[in-house]
Order: sequence, then C-alpha cells, then structure tokens
Amino acid sequence: MTFRALRTIALRELKVNLRNKANLVSSISRPIIWYLIFGSGFGAARFAGLNMDYREFLFPGVVAMSLLFTSMRSGISVIWDREFGFMKEILVSPSSRLNITAGKIAGTAVSAVLEGAIILVLGLLLGAHVNTISFTLSLAIMFLTSISLVSIGLIISSFMRSFEGFQTLMTFLVMPMFFLSGAIFPLGQIPSWMKPLTTVNPLTYGVDALRIILTGAGHNNLLTDLAALITAATLTTLAGTRAFKTEE
Repeated sequence: MTFRALRTIALRELKVNLRNKANLVSSISRPIIWYLIFGSGFGAARFAGLNMDYREFLFPGVVAMSLLFTSMRSGISVIWDREFGFMKEILVSPSSRLNITAGKIAGTAVSAVLEGAIILVLGLLLGAHVNTISFTLSLAIMFLTSISLVSIGLIISSFMRSFEGFQTLMTFLVMPMFFLSGAIFPLGQIPSWMKPLTTVNPLTYGVDALRIILTGAGHNNLLTDLAALITAATLTTLAGTRAFKTEE
C-alpha cells in the first residue's frame, strides 16, 4: 500500500507535467534558444581558465537550465492541489508525509529528466558530443540534481498560499541559482564574496558533473560532485517532508 501510494502520486505528477504542452515546449525551447544566442555571442570569447570551445562549455549548462525551471516549478502543483482540495484528500489518506513528498519529487524529477534527455538528443544536431555512455550517466546526474531542485520548490510552496507569491519568489531565486552555478561562465570568474553562494547551490554540482561527463573537464572531480548531489538530495528531501508536516 505504501509503495502503491508513492507510485500513484508520482505518476500523477508525471502526467500533469507532460500534459502541459505549453510548459513542455517552453522547457525544451528555452535552453536551445539560450544555447544559440549565447553560443553565437560568446562563441569566440576566451575566458581565463577555459580550455575548450565556449559552445562545448555552455551545452551542459543549458541542459541544467531545463532541469532547474521544470523542477522548481513543482511547487505550483502543491499550491494548485491545496487550492482545489486534492491536498486534503491525500493528507487524510493512510500514506505518510514522506511517501507523499517522495511521490511528488519522483514524478516531477522524472519529467525533468525526460526533458533534459530530449535536449541532449537535440544537442547532437547542434554539434554536442553525446554518446551512449555519457547519455546514460547524464540521466543519473540529472535525476539526482532534479531531486534537490524539486524539493526546494516544494519547501517554498509549503509556505506560500498564492500562485502570485510563489511566482514572484521563483523569479527572485531561479535566475541567481542559474547564473551562480557555472552554467554560463566558469566559476573561477565569480568574485570571492559570491563563492559561498555557489558552494551551497545544488545546481553547481549538477552542472559540473554534466560538464565532466560530456566534455571531460570540470571545476571539481566527479566523485566530489556526486557526494554533494547525494547529500543535497537527502537533506532537501527530508526538509521537504518536514515542511509538508505544516500542511493541514
């Protein structure tokens, strides 16, 4: 019964995300547009410490962009469920808060990974170097990264009571997370006072791990990124479960 409840909630979140064609098209087209614009604008640029073509450096970052926007948008489903009464129905069910949280996280994370996988495939048409091994490893990294990002979205939505408030906070939070992740420019270019922000940003480790897998070069090593992603996923999931306990 416990696993069935988790699976049911996860499948519901997955279907809701995939049926929203506008968000789906936006999540896939936005990173590609950014890649074309930034890749063309800075393609000939040379950043200190960057020993590869800028387009090659940028591609893992735009893949992560898709994960970020899709995952953080997960909080909207919580507000929607609360607004229309579905939240009360699942909260009074025998399923634990952990299963409810895990189901929502898993469903949205899988949809984010599917969108990221589409961008990886489209990347082949844009000249990105993706093979079977790097594609498979990237899926695992994307899933770990998405768990943390979805959890953050759920935590925020637990304290928000309106779509407008959630969207406003997301606007304030999402772009700084993206720019301070090393997605667009090397972390070595960031001022020293900003470095603590990159350290606590789970997207930083997701971007770096994807870059190591897809290009062979990164800011950290892959084991460090994996350890950070697993730690972040665990902590944010637990925090999300705790935040859900405030739901009534």
